[in-house]
Amino acid sequence: MTHLKVGDKAPLFTGTNQDKEQVSLTDFSGKNLILYFYPKDNTPGCTEESCNLSDNYENWLNKGYEVIGVSPDSVRKHQNFIKKFGLKFDLIADTEREIIEAYGVWGEKMMFGKKYMGVLRTTFVIDSKGVIKEIFTKVDTKDHTNQVIEVLDL
Repeated sequence: MTHLKVGDKAPLFTGTNQDKEQVSLTDFSGKNLILYFYPKDNTPGCTEESCNLSDNYENWLNKGYEVIGVSPDSVRKHQNFIKKFGLKFDLIADTEREIIEAYGVWGEKMMFGKKYMGVLRTTFVIDSKGVIKEIFTKVDTKDHTNQVIEVLDL
């Protein structure tokens, strides 16, 4: 579970997106950001979550929010994931887990009774000043957009 709390300054990051371009938190200075961490491209829950956020992308922009996804998948996997599902925002390839570790979302998980280390699905809402406004650790993958909107009272 993340060590970050609402009201903390969001850790600065720079990562490579699906187009091999550098994306930094500072690129969003003066904007609100939905920064979501997910385990793996093309898996059921991650696909539902990403598609839900993408299907509502214009709504996010209209509400003054940008959206960025982060996973440990490669640039190439992100390119394929975006193309396959028509995702409308950048995905950062954090293959070295630098951003994932900085946000404290790498941890122990359990599947079918076996423990393993992986990305803990987490969403951070970061305000225009770079401060964490909300943290979602129990993500509704099918309806994450409405989950965030209800909590933020947008």
